[in-house]
This record gives sequence, C-alpha cells and structure tokens, in this order.
Amino acid sequence: MKGKKRQRARRVQAQLQQINLFAAGIDVGARSHFVAVPADLTAEPVREFASFTGDLDRLADWLVELGIQTVAMESTGVYWIPLYEILEARGLEVVLVDARYVRHVPGRKSDVLDCQWLQQLHGYGLLRGAFRPPEALVPLRSYLRQRERLIAEASDCIRHMQKALRQMNLLLDNVVSDITGVTGQAIIRAILAGERDAQRLAQLRDRRCRADERTIAGSLEGHYREEHLFELSQAVERYDFHQQQTLACEAAIERHLRQLDQAAGDAPPPSAPKKPKGNSKNGLAFDARTTLARLAGVDLTEINGMSEANVLTVLAETSLDLSAWSTEKRFASWLGLSPGSKISGGKRLSGKTKPSANRAAAAFRMAAYSLANSKTALGAFYRRLKARLGAPKALTATAHKLARIFYQVLKTKAPFVDAGQGHYDQQYRDRVTRSLKKRAAALGFQLIPLPHDTPQNATT
Repeated sequence: MKGKKRQRARRVQAQLQQINLFAAGIDVGARSHFVAVPADLTAEPVREFASFTGDLDRLADWLVELGIQTVAMESTGVYWIPLYEILEARGLEVVLVDARYVRHVPGRKSDVLDCQWLQQLHGYGLLRGAFRPPEALVPLRSYLRQRERLIAEASDCIRHMQKALRQMNLLLDNVVSDITGVTGQAIIRAILAGERDAQRLAQLRDRRCRADERTIAGSLEGHYREEHLFELSQAVERYDFHQQQTLACEAAIERHLRQLDQAAGDAPPPSAPKKPKGNSKNGLAFDARTTLARLAGVDLTEINGMSEANVLTVLAETSLDLSAWSTEKRFASWLGLSPGSKISGGKRLSGKTKPSANRAAAAFRMAAYSLANSKTALGAFYRRLKARLGAPKALTATAHKLARIFYQVLKTKAPFVDAGQGHYDQQYRDRVTRSLKKRAAALGFQLIPLPHDTPQNATT
C-alpha cells in the first residue's frame, strides 16, 4: 500500500507544472534558519545557517550564486525581519507566507522537512505572500506601532494611579471624568507635594469641571498611607515618562512625514478643512493633515470619524497605493471586516467575520465607534443597526462601510461629501416604503400614504 501511495504521489507531482524553477524555501528560527533549494542545482540542497548577520549574508550569497530568484519563508515572530531585509536588498523576490497556511501538514514536523515543503509548494506557485507596505512606509509603520504601545503603557499607569487613590479611599475618579485632566493632575500632584487639606485641594478645580468644590472636597477625605502614596508617586512618574516618550515618537513621525513629503515633490496644498479638528486626548501633537493631504492627493480626514491618527495608521499599514486590492470588497475582506462565508451543502453555516489583529481594521473600528452620536449618515447607519443587531455587529458593519469609503476616496481622489443624517433617514424610509408596497401588491392590496395633516394614530 505504501508503494502505491508513493506512485500516486509521483504521478500527481509529475502532472503539476512548476512555475518557479529557481525557488527556495526557508524555515525561520530564533537560532538558525534551514534553507532548501531545488535538488538539481547543488549536491547539498538543504543547508543550515545561524541567525547572526554574517551567516545571513553567507545565506544570501549562496542563494544568489545558485541563481535563486524567489524565496518563500514563514512569518515567524520577528525573526524573519533581518533575513527578509537582507534578501530583498540582494534583489531576490521574498514571499512572506502566513504560517497558518502550511502548518497543518501531517508528517512534516522537522525543520528540514518544513523548508523542503515550503520550497516545493513555492515551486508550484501554491503559496500566497502576505502584504507588506513599500519600504518608504515601513519606518512610519514602526513609529506608529511604537506610539500605540506607549499609549497603552500610559493607560496602565493611569489604572495604577486610580488603584492607589482607591486604596486611600480618595474617590477622585468619581467626581472628575479623567484624572489625567487639568483638575485631576493638579490635585494628584498637590497631594504628592504634601497637601492634605481637602478644601485646599478642591480649590484647584478647573472652572470647566462639572463637579463643584464641595463635592470634590468630600471625595478627597481619606487616609493618606505612606505605602499607597509611594505607589501613586511611582505611577505618576511612569506616566510622565511615557508622555515624554510619546512626544519624542511623534517628533520622529513628523520628521519622516516631512521626508516623504519632500520625496513626493511639489503638490498643490489642500483646501481648508470643512470640519474642525477634534480635541482628542490621544491625538497627534502636530498638524499632520496638510502633509497627509498632499501625499494622498485628497483630504482623508474629511471622512466621518477618520482622525489624523486613524488615517496615518491605515496608510502606514496599507500604503498610499491600494493597487494590491483590485476592489473595495477585497480590501475590506483583507481587513477582516467582511461577513464570513462558511457554507456547506448549500447551507450557510456562519456569517461571522474572521478573527483579525489588523491594526488598520482596528483604526476603522475606532472611527466607527466615534460616530455613535454624530448627526451624519454613517452615524444614523450605526444607530439603526445597533438597535436591530446590537453594538458589536453594528460596529463591524460601520467599520466595513468606512473601509470601502476610504478605498474609493483614495482611489478616485474625489473629496468625501457627507449626505447627512436627514438624507440617510429619507433613503431608508423610501426603501422601506418600496418594500411594503411590493408586499401589499403581492397580497392583493394597495398601499396609500396618509395626508400630511392626518394624525398618524387616527382610526377609521
């Protein structure tokens, strides 16, 4: 039986047409990389190279010497990045493969077999490479991901501040909306400076704070224990440090955007913004709108919910040229925002979206969440779906619509125009009316609208 299986495998293999005759496969590891090349190119088709830079250079030299034109490797952690950059600098086409596509293969559990399997699949053209933005945008993507990590770490410091205050029964977070605001920070830093009088602390209240001084003073009557004050002081110091790091990271982002703008050449300046810039706490500390509009050829921040930070994140993850996706549907599917298509036997089993850690999709979801109370067409769309399907599905559907609008605006360079909440409500009303008329006609009835002066709850 084993002999018959081998014969069948050879017969199938012979019928397959090799597309990439000079293809290599690399199994990436932390300590070493296993490389497989076609057996007819060398007497030693599988070799192991250490992960040191000198060994990576020798690996690239060996592949170039053999005449290898394209290389397939798995995206294992961050170990693939130095090797990818070295191979790409040597002029090789590098295909980065999602490990989920090749890991469920029985009987291939060693590094040697893995690299040979990658080489074989890539030789027949059966591997699809993951998307990677152009080299000019890779540094911007790294800066933005670092900024995202710094903001997340700063939020941990805020939670530690709240915990220390709670342990002293100082309920400042009950009376101010944000303890990192003007009022909260003034009071916390006065406490760390030695002030214990609740009335004096309450006088530090900013005039825009909704809570009055009496309420704030009542929340600041607690027991100031030394160990909790020490915890609070360290949390504040870490928060200040992360704020400084975020500003330094944003300065690097601004410098890189300026370099991209200079490389792009002269472009017409964008028109004046139609909507005022939001005052987001985690927004960028510099004005990126003008540079982004010149680079993209259109002001993408005019799209409802898309702030400068959101636009920057999406462009850094996808690039300024969306030609990698032929349609907006493919773009939304790559983001993981399209409905699922799990069908078996002609029956739809599930329509859930696939799990995705795509940062561009997260930016669209954040933009969709910001539209919950907006008087826009997208805001009305979100609220209607939320009432019918719930918040999670409405959020995904609105993010999907935002992604398709983003694709169309960036592709066509046509400015975004919001139709408004009234226009969307009228469209929805007309669509429901047409549906009701069709149903009434199918049942042998005629749907006649009431006069405008007739009460809606009138009975005849």
